[in-house]
Amino acid sequence: MRRIQAGNALSAFGLGFTVPYLYVYVAQVRDLGAGTAGVVLAVFAMAALVVLPFTGRVIDRRGPLPVLVGAALLASAGAAGMGLAGSVPAVVLSAAVLGAGTAVMQPALATMIVWSSEATTRTRAFATQFFLQNLGLGIGGLIGGHIVDESRPGSFTLLFTIESAMFLVLAAIALTVRLPAPAGVHGTPADAGAKGGMRALLGHRAMVQLLVLGFVLFFACYGQFESGLAAYGTEAAGIEPSTLGTALAANTAVIVAAQFLVLRFVERRSRTKVIAAVGLIWAVAWIAAGYAGLGHGSQAMATAAFISTYALFGLGEAMLSPTVAPLVADLAPESMVGQYNSAFALVKQLALAVGPAVGGPMGAALHGPYIVTFVLFSLAVSVLALRLGKRLTPVQDRPALAARSRVVTVHMPATADAETVAAAR
Repeated sequence: MRRIQAGNALSAFGLGFTVPYLYVYVAQVRDLGAGTAGVVLAVFAMAALVVLPFTGRVIDRRGPLPVLVGAALLASAGAAGMGLAGSVPAVVLSAAVLGAGTAVMQPALATMIVWSSEATTRTRAFATQFFLQNLGLGIGGLIGGHIVDESRPGSFTLLFTIESAMFLVLAAIALTVRLPAPAGVHGTPADAGAKGGMRALLGHRAMVQLLVLGFVLFFACYGQFESGLAAYGTEAAGIEPSTLGTALAANTAVIVAAQFLVLRFVERRSRTKVIAAVGLIWAVAWIAAGYAGLGHGSQAMATAAFISTYALFGLGEAMLSPTVAPLVADLAPESMVGQYNSAFALVKQLALAVGPAVGGPMGAALHGPYIVTFVLFSLAVSVLALRLGKRLTPVQDRPALAARSRVVTVHMPATADAETVAAAR
């Protein structure tokens, strides 16, 4: 587990070097124009949507380790290509390779964490992963910001080279890991449950509800950070572009400072009630954003309210990391952990694609409706979470109740009625 987490942190560190500067690099440094930069960002996201539907089944059949190594090598090639690309075809191809590699790494890493943990330790393991990812991204972005120079393309090439090297380090660390393969994987009779694939997953009502909840979560938060909320802040609240960086730093700072303090609070409580509380916190965050843009107070108050919006989002994210990802793993039949993780990653990617498309124009022009819409989406998180709680077993909702079981899953078929669920409880 320590090796997995170390590789995860280093790969996030590498991503932090380049992600904030990708648009500037393509549009200005390589002088390929804003249109090409937009295409590159779209291709980066679309590549993930193409590969994720197939990733889970490969993970379940071959194991997460070879998939992670292959994805890391692919991402390394994409990053290196991006640093050297000087034409539109080259930069678009590199973005596709980089996007596909980084997308496949997510469910592979999540499945490795599941295989290396028990139900009672999984909450802390995923919280640690989220903490290290944000810490790596933040440090990488901070160091990268002191290296980049728009007048020197070589400085960007250096950033992409460092990113490429970090993916190679991840692959090297992964190759030293010896995973405890669970029963029912790699062709054993228990693997029959995986043959249903997506049909079996869609027949699992609790998982379908969790996928819907996940889409709303990512749409209402992550899908707005750098699009709708940024547009709203600059247009409605008069926030300076430099203040957006301060707001994002506040978000990361809250996550890093609060993650393990929050973990002590949430790990012995109902997961769905914690998620419902996050919906309420995010509703308050959107109300603060509404005050920043529509409250007609001083500019200092508007700026403070806008930064507090990002900080409150960070608090909610810190509460989600030990709840949602472990819940996906605990709902999955043991032979379909990879497919469940990939399905959730796919829903996340869809939300991150749809969120900016919807939120960007609204945040820029429809200020009042924008805030009302996302207050309602945040409240919908609370409602959906409480409804999901009715479909979970007590141990799935509160893993601290488990004694010493590595996998605590009751896989309810689609025909399970209320009496069956009650009997399982």
